Amino acid sequence: MRSREITERPGPPARGLVMVSDPDLLDALLRLAAAAGCELQRAVDPPQARAFWSDAPLVLLDAAAAAQCARAGLPRRGDVVLAVRGEPQASVWRHAVAVGAEHVITLPEAEQWLVAALTDAAEGPRPGGTVLAVVGGRGGAGASVLAAAVAVTAVREGARALLVDCDPLGGGLDLVLGAEDLGGLRWPGIGVEGGRVPAAALHAALPSPRVGRRDGALGVLSCDRSTHGPTPAAVRAVVEAGRRAGDVVVCDLPRHPTDAAAAALGVADLVALVVTADIRSSAAGARVAALLARHGKPVRAVVRGPAPGGIEADEVARAVGVPLLVAMRPEPGLARALERGEAPTRPHGPLAVAARSVLSATRAASGTRS
Repeated sequence: MRSREITERPGPPARGLVMVSDPDLLDALLRLAAAAGCELQRAVDPPQARAFWSDAPLVLLDAAAAAQCARAGLPRRGDVVLAVRGEPQASVWRHAVAVGAEHVITLPEAEQWLVAALTDAAEGPRPGGTVLAVVGGRGGAGASVLAAAVAVTAVREGARALLVDCDPLGGGLDLVLGAEDLGGLRWPGIGVEGGRVPAAALHAALPSPRVGRRDGALGVLSCDRSTHGPTPAAVRAVVEAGRRAGDVVVCDLPRHPTDAAAAALGVADLVALVVTADIRSSAAGARVAALLARHGKPVRAVVRGPAPGGIEADEVARAVGVPLLVAMRPEPGLARALERGEAPTRPHGPLAVAARSVLSATRAASGTRS
């Protein structure tokens, strides 16, 4: 699958306002707006601009337009940007002051800043999202299944979720949800290497398995079947895009620390460490917990049964050295459901109950109300 940049945005985006007479500058602004997923309303003079002046999330002007708008008496407002090519002359600053522009930027030097501003304008004000990192205390502990279950549970509760696979040796997180045949991009085919990413465009580019009756609410960014995982900058860009858009972002991390996993841990609100209820898993989980503690994020234990030796969940958590978040009973028929490519949560099964507890704890850690 060839890499391509994330520039699409479905549906009607928020419309910024642009009034620029320089054709080369206008072309540059339109190109950057397309990359940010922000539609721009063009105006040719102040009377036409007045109709959109107050409601546009962002206003882009050149020096001539700023002077015209100031003379026309358009009211001062925030989020007005005066853009120029090359070093701004003294007259440009006078026009900026006259129209009340908050920023004077030079292109192409300020392209990255402007794409970020346009992305924010397109996405509009939203409640902040939450970021959960899920790590297995040993191989086969069920971390990927829990990560998928939390994302599915968030969607069933009415949120939008982004499930991010940060383990290139895990076989592909899309397999857990039966989404391996769905169209969309995977790592490393997704063209993200840092900076700001429009969340709606990201969701549009990813496989989106149907959860219940909801379409498009769950985006799955999986590793492919190669060993090429995401870069740290790409992980940060994707996770922050989801957080800005108010998504529940769930990152499935490998046990062995990688730079990409460290990037996800650096922005996580909570880390769920999945440990099975046996002595060997407790010992392995303690070593993983020690590595996780270096990142300074709260780590909580999810203890999965059965317990062949009768060890209690709170004993496992004490042995691992982190507080117990939830104990999870075995899920009947889970292995068979996963083999059939079904979503790994019955709405009232033990896995769903544990996923709701993890989701609630993540929201509490981030200060977000459910």
